[in-house]
Amino acid sequence: MSYFEKAYDPEGIEEDWYKEWVEKGYFSPDRTEGSPFSIVIPPPNVTGSLHMGHALNATLQDILIRWKRMLGFKTLWLPGTDHAGIATQNVVERELAREGTNRHALGREAFIERVWKWKAEYGNRIINQLMRLGASCDWSRERFTLDEGLSKAVREVFVRLYEDGLIYRDNRLINWCPRCRTALSDLEVEHEEIEGVLTYIKYPVAGYNKYIVVATTRPETMLGDTAVAVNPEDERYKDYIGLSVNLPLTDRQIPIIPDPSVDPSFGTGAVKITPAHDFNDEAVARRRSPVLPFISVIGEDGRMTIQAGKRYYGLDRYECRRAVVSDLKELGLIEKEERHRHSVGHCYRCKTIIEPLLTPQWYVKVGPLAEEAIRAVRDGRIRIIPDTWNNSYFSWMENIRDWCISRQIWWGHRIPVWYCQEKGNSKCREKNGIIVSRQEPEDCPYCGSKKIVQDEDVLDTWFSSALWPFSTLGWPDETEDLKTFYPTSVLVTAFDILFFWVARMIMMGLRFMGEVPFRDVYIHAIVRDSKGEKMSKSKGNVIDPLIMINKYGADAFRFSLAAFAAQGRDIRFSEDRVEGYRHFINKIWNATRFIQMNIDNIIKDKRALSLASPVKDNDPMSIPERWILSRLAATNEDINRSLENYRFNEAANSIYQFLWHEFCDWYIEISKVRLRPTASEEQKQAIYEGLSIFTLLYVLDQSLRLLHPFMPFVTEEIWQRMRSYLQETGIDDERLFRGNESLVITSYPSDLKRDQDAEENMSFIIEAVTNIRNIRGELNISPGTDIIVLIKPFDAHVEEVLNYNKPVIGRLVKASEVNIGMDLSRPGHSAISVSPGFEIYVPLEGLINIEEEINRLIREKNRIEETLNLISRKLTNEEFLNKAPGSVVEKERNKYQEFIMKKEGIERGIEKLKEWR
Repeated sequence: MSYFEKAYDPEGIEEDWYKEWVEKGYFSPDRTEGSPFSIVIPPPNVTGSLHMGHALNATLQDILIRWKRMLGFKTLWLPGTDHAGIATQNVVERELAREGTNRHALGREAFIERVWKWKAEYGNRIINQLMRLGASCDWSRERFTLDEGLSKAVREVFVRLYEDGLIYRDNRLINWCPRCRTALSDLEVEHEEIEGVLTYIKYPVAGYNKYIVVATTRPETMLGDTAVAVNPEDERYKDYIGLSVNLPLTDRQIPIIPDPSVDPSFGTGAVKITPAHDFNDEAVARRRSPVLPFISVIGEDGRMTIQAGKRYYGLDRYECRRAVVSDLKELGLIEKEERHRHSVGHCYRCKTIIEPLLTPQWYVKVGPLAEEAIRAVRDGRIRIIPDTWNNSYFSWMENIRDWCISRQIWWGHRIPVWYCQEKGNSKCREKNGIIVSRQEPEDCPYCGSKKIVQDEDVLDTWFSSALWPFSTLGWPDETEDLKTFYPTSVLVTAFDILFFWVARMIMMGLRFMGEVPFRDVYIHAIVRDSKGEKMSKSKGNVIDPLIMINKYGADAFRFSLAAFAAQGRDIRFSEDRVEGYRHFINKIWNATRFIQMNIDNIIKDKRALSLASPVKDNDPMSIPERWILSRLAATNEDINRSLENYRFNEAANSIYQFLWHEFCDWYIEISKVRLRPTASEEQKQAIYEGLSIFTLLYVLDQSLRLLHPFMPFVTEEIWQRMRSYLQETGIDDERLFRGNESLVITSYPSDLKRDQDAEENMSFIIEAVTNIRNIRGELNISPGTDIIVLIKPFDAHVEEVLNYNKPVIGRLVKASEVNIGMDLSRPGHSAISVSPGFEIYVPLEGLINIEEEINRLIREKNRIEETLNLISRKLTNEEFLNKAPGSVVEKERNKYQEFIMKKEGIERGIEKLKEWR
């Protein structure tokens, strides 16, 4: 009975295995008593669906977790999702808009209920997609940033920080999104270069018949100007300082003031100061004594306020810009306009251009928290990998600004602050009626008034996420999980949330746990398309991970991501590589099928199959067996070392090279010779068969374990099928396919030993076969044609090794005769290959006509040169280079290089043939 079809089909197999793994609790850390190893998943937004960044991030984490689990660690990969305040509220608000209503019509309580309903229906989409990928999270511990336990942690942290003087409320300028109607932190603003206009406006100097000209990209904000500033060292304006200007389009006069921050080289060297709508201007205004006035002329909806004047009241800010410029032109107050490219902030969620607005908000004073977080990285308590990110981390943390944590939305952790409406006594007035509490108060703790209202705002989503490594483990309660798994072992994340999230987790972990939240931070690169361009819907180059999984299976897709994941280098994703690794899976599948079929043949022929014969040290007959076991040990070492250092691509490449090239291309091909039932010595044949079958089974078993973290589904399928097959055939060897009931929890290879002698000896065999094959290839000798081979070793040891493996060499190179001896000499008219340990001669009499072969190669070289000339003319044609798509030009350049390499190879072949005449 065949246990293996001709090709592996992942459909159905992946889903079935994943279901079994979850049902049997294999992903739970409670099964083992080893040392703890834990990872908290970067919680994807509850609104999200799996994209390439998620897929890469989850794959790398899963490789680490599966590897450590098999090594015997008590592993916890803790999953969860983020409530994603602004994003989720936007999704539900769009639904309401389609229904002809809005959240204000519903009211806060009904709206929140509607969002929870949406979350129940759609919120697990990305979790289900992570399961398709094979993520071995402990789903029994799944968390959500708005669940009861995390809400408790959020309130506790807020209250403690407030009591310690690290949370405060202030009325200052903040990034504001007019579309989302909420404040944004600096990190939530994406800056984009856009083409704008620099407008030069004349401000009449009061009492003088002259102007001072200012340049601005935002003419509409001039309605809120409260000063004009110049650099005190600028000779052009020294006589203007202390004077005033009549602010155009208003009835106000504003002063001309000195400020060293003004850049004399920008524009005219004089700048308008609008403290309520520009962060730099706010700083200038607050440096003055007395502080300059703040006049808000743009409202929360992005429209002009009454303070902008009746003429402009209610206009959209961009409508107002056009109106202001038009009115200034009528007054003759526009000196000039010029194109100007500059950076403009956009909301990271809805991409609306943000507006700096003066609003009361809650802030965390992060300076004191940042100091210890900087030290933790400097002294090595936390490693950032690659360490090239250290300087970015230090730079941002050393210049950190206080964190605005309040958001003017409804979905999220409502700020645990209440306000007393009466302020009934001096103590209450001293506290400004502010009540900060872990529990909802029934009355004012200062004056006893029942008239208290809770703050309408919610906390920034990143506030709850900053507590993720310890809140998810049960803090503020002293849980067993917290004692066991905090600090976590490693955080795997993308670089774009190093400041959003990683830095804040470090600050909060140190503050509330007294210890770092994780030991290592591995920062992976972003996934780009095959041309190296960033994926975006507008470019149409987005690749859907689920399409890849459906087409090629999760294993091939995962392995591609790991194989691409070189440290510090963005990933150029190629579907061709996924297809290539799908072939790799079939290679392993067919290798297993070959092993099973040969066992069947031996049993069917009633030949003795003994697996008891061990591989003996220094036995030249078992060099191939000793060699493949040594290469297995080397691969194990390489993978362990690479994964310890987060070099996923090197680990993937090690197991790929071993399985495809060393195991399949060499050892299996050698074993085909060993397993032939035509050997002249029956006893030797039985030993060969026993050695080969045992080694094939053992190496396959151990290789599947090495490969499992990268390709969990196919490795489990092969391992389980082979396990059942061996039991059925009565091959019950504790060294083969034994352990736990699943590969997921079976031990990782260990105690494998290198055998340097075997590797050196096998190198003689490999080199001999490779060199003979090269001769065949260079001379274009048909694969079906037998050849005669003579090998002249330079010492007795090499001669012994090659002689013991003469049948293998002969079979692998299709030689009818192989002669090995130190006394051999080169026959006339023969090809020669020289190696450090021996010379190889292949008599050419009757095989090829050297002169004809030289002439054939010369003709082929001439054809290639003609093609090269054609391509060269294209690549030097300016019209072709300018008009052809870039991909077409690149294809022609690649083709040119390929033909150059072919030509060089032919020239080398001609030279060799001339030597062999």
